[in-house]
Amino acid sequence: MTPKKSAGQASSRSTTATTVLTTSAEPAARKPWKKKTPVEVMLDQIGRLRMDVDKKEQDLKQAKRQMEKLEEARKLLESD
Repeated sequence: MTPKKSAGQASSRSTTATTVLTTSAEPAARKPWKKKTPVEVMLDQIGRLRMDVDKKEQDLKQAKRQMEKLEEARKLLESD
């Protein structure tokens, strides 16, 4: 059995669950939600996919350049 707390005993936690943080700038208000049409949804998906493909192409170009440098280094090491 656990003893009941009397009215005079305070818990170790304060009565407020969270502390208020002061910031220099107030947070911006959220934009009101606007329902998108199916066409807008598809256009957004196409745009996101296009950006993803562009990023992957850049990564591929970088990997190809790195592979060329390593191949040149391998040729130099094998020539000795």
